[in-house]
Amino acid sequence: VQLQASGGGLVQAGGSLRLSCAASGRTFRGYAMGWFRQAPGKEREFIACMSWGGQNIDYADSVKGRFTISRDNAKNTVYLQMNSLKPEDTAVYYCAADASLMEIRRGIRINYWGQGTQVTVSS
Repeated sequence: VQLQASGGGLVQAGGSLRLSCAASGRTFRGYAMGWFRQAPGKEREFIACMSWGGQNIDYADSVKGRFTISRDNAKNTVYLQMNSLKPEDTAVYYCAADASLMEIRRGIRINYWGQGTQVTVSS
């Protein structure tokens, strides 16, 4: 089982990036997926999550209105579109998958984690 995150990079403040996370090794049918980030010296924090069918979506207050989570279940892939990026968005971004949307929202007992992709926003 593997979650492969990609799409990170260096961008200027105000710019955009799109992260992708492809799941492989098993079916993730019914699984919720989400994104977290961890900045240097800080704890990992929840960013966004989405249920399998897409009817339940939640965002951290810090990214509401700027980030959009989406998924393509046929491709076992979840995306994070990040707009109006700020220097404080600089972090390693991780994707996650779990049978429980609530556990992803709470960031606890998550079944699967991706390896992380670096996002750096310059001022």
